[in-house]
Amino acid sequence: MKTLSQVIYVAIIALILLPLEKMGLMNITAPIALAIGLVFAFTLSNPFPTFNKKTSKYLLQVAVVCLGFGMNLQESLRSGADGMTFTIVSVVGVMLLGVGIGYMMHINRKTAYLISSGTAICGGSAIAAVGPVVKADSDEMGVSLGVIFILNSIALFIFPPLGHYFGLTETQFGTWAAIAIHDTSSVVGAGEIYGETALQTATLIKLTRALWIIPLALVTMFIFRDKTGKISIPWFIFMFVVAMTINTYAALPAWFTDAMTWVARRGMVVTLFMIGASLTPKMLKAVGIKPLLLAIALWIIIGVSSLLVVLNVVE
Repeated sequence: MKTLSQVIYVAIIALILLPLEKMGLMNITAPIALAIGLVFAFTLSNPFPTFNKKTSKYLLQVAVVCLGFGMNLQESLRSGADGMTFTIVSVVGVMLLGVGIGYMMHINRKTAYLISSGTAICGGSAIAAVGPVVKADSDEMGVSLGVIFILNSIALFIFPPLGHYFGLTETQFGTWAAIAIHDTSSVVGAGEIYGETALQTATLIKLTRALWIIPLALVTMFIFRDKTGKISIPWFIFMFVVAMTINTYAALPAWFTDAMTWVARRGMVVTLFMIGASLTPKMLKAVGIKPLLLAIALWIIIGVSSLLVVLNVVE
């Protein structure tokens, strides 16, 4: 049985990395990879628990750095200039609400903080950034990423129909999607479904919000530092900034940026499979439903409030 699970584990990762689009097939996306990992965890025992734990942690950090090579600093800053006030209010507001609601629901402090970070900024990337800073363990990371990506995958399917229902223009929808959908990949996917203008608007605004990873990580250092006052510096976040700066001001060859983008996207998908594969029934039962309820509550709050702002402010 263990040998079978080992073969299936390796085969799934290989399938994720294969360029299926060149074969006329659809690549395995992050939500699907998470679902596959969950099914794997619930039906077969993870044959490489130690490897799975360490690799998912570092691969996620590598993916975040590689994302920087696909971002333009000037465009991100320019696109978010007009909505900076709402961005600040929404990011700070979601963080405060998330921590407060988590406290009232008696949810693990680190788990509540990670879920709030993922909801406020950019899903898995934000959780990957602050996770090492708060010294979150694999269970806390797994649950936080799991609930965020579950809702993120749902958003990809329900947001475009909701946008049409409320009669949103492409600019309005792109703005709403960038604020209310957690992960960049699903923001881009939803924007693409809605239209070209929606895609461009959603992508630029989401990249601007992603920059909030940096101040969030810095503030988190001081909130979660230990009694000795020692602060763990998340160097990969600064590497993310360096990568984004290089991509903005250096004439990088297309093959290099394409390769970095591929590593970022596929790395995130592999990580999601590994995280799903680590979410055993025993661990999920021990955690309970409270983290999911917290994530849903924050998602509804940011989704409804941002929709109201978009309807009244954005044309």
